[in-house]
Amino acid sequence: MPASRPARVAASLIECAVTGLHATAAGYAGMVVTLTLLLLPLGVGFPLLTPAARFLRARSDAARSRAARRSGIPLAAPDPLPVPAEEGAGARDRARLILTDRGFWRDLEWAWLEPWAGGLPASLPPALVGYGATGVLLQPIFWWFLDKDSYAYFPVHSTAMMGVTVALGLALTAAGAFTASPALSLHDRWSRVLLAVPRNTRLERRVVRLSDTRAQALDAQAAELRRIERDLHDGAQARLVALGMTLDRATRLLDSDPDRARELLADVGRTSQQALVDLRDLVHGIHPPVLADRGLGDAVRSLALDSFLDVHVEVGLRGRLPSPVEAAAYFGVSEALANAAKHSGAREVRITLDHEADVLRVAVTDDGRGGADPALGTGLAGVGRRLEVFDGTLTVTSPPGGPTNVVLEVPCASS
Repeated sequence: MPASRPARVAASLIECAVTGLHATAAGYAGMVVTLTLLLLPLGVGFPLLTPAARFLRARSDAARSRAARRSGIPLAAPDPLPVPAEEGAGARDRARLILTDRGFWRDLEWAWLEPWAGGLPASLPPALVGYGATGVLLQPIFWWFLDKDSYAYFPVHSTAMMGVTVALGLALTAAGAFTASPALSLHDRWSRVLLAVPRNTRLERRVVRLSDTRAQALDAQAAELRRIERDLHDGAQARLVALGMTLDRATRLLDSDPDRARELLADVGRTSQQALVDLRDLVHGIHPPVLADRGLGDAVRSLALDSFLDVHVEVGLRGRLPSPVEAAAYFGVSEALANAAKHSGAREVRITLDHEADVLRVAVTDDGRGGADPALGTGLAGVGRRLEVFDGTLTVTSPPGGPTNVVLEVPCASS
């Protein structure tokens, strides 16, 4: 149930006050780091720089989390503070690495500017409300006992001026209440400018990630080709070789032993049928025919029909997606269903597919015992690597006791 407007205003005012306190703490963190830097020429600052930089990073990470929580948009964090590769490195080596880290200097810049450009505007609405409430509630009492007072530099020496004071207090209170939410929004935008990593750093990370996923895609493709070759060699190819040999024997026995020849020809029929089944299974593992013919929605419905669990499918797709993306999502759902059937002890699974803002989102939720971890197996980890090729993500939420929620997201356009 959504909160009422007074409750939202009160929450915004409290958040503004807390933000102001955090901004003050950021300023102190910046002062500590700056003092440590000033002590470097004396040699005293080298052992102090690493803990001071970690303290500053903890403050900036907390600010990123708060800004992301309020805005709903995550902030790209800088790389972890660098540490020497060799063991037993001294304080000077650690300090040199920190001094060359761009994220450290951006954190320090934020710590110096946050109290003034971020904390001061955020603290203004609570201050207005507090001062306005003083004029409304306390100032009449002060004037009653002192007979002469002042409020906001206005002399209060009569009942009329007392009324002006109360009206001014109400106006200040209303101004603080109405500016609390915009002040938080302004602070979040300011935090995004200073705390999010620069665009060139994000591009460098993307290049590194795409290089890694490209290498993983090539490895996965090579492994898939080896699997297909092995399945052909051990399955259909072996059966076709046996079929040819059986046909040859049947041909030689047609005149001398027709009954035995008919038995061998019956074996040929059974072997050919099994070879056809092997080929169909192999093709199904590469790209299921129902996926190629009917699309992702119907392909997932066919998976649900094949599962012995109670599977509910909700499809919100309004068109066909690129074939490689459909295949990646299909095998991801297949793996999640297999895990739910084999490991979770689930009885019911709910699958939702939708495509909004050019992002395919597939969620598989089961009512099992939970505790799923992609790092402990190869199935979901392989699905994650397959999605990374398309710049997609795999998120697994599975607390002990359940439920398990597997979410696949892939940016793509719909036809």
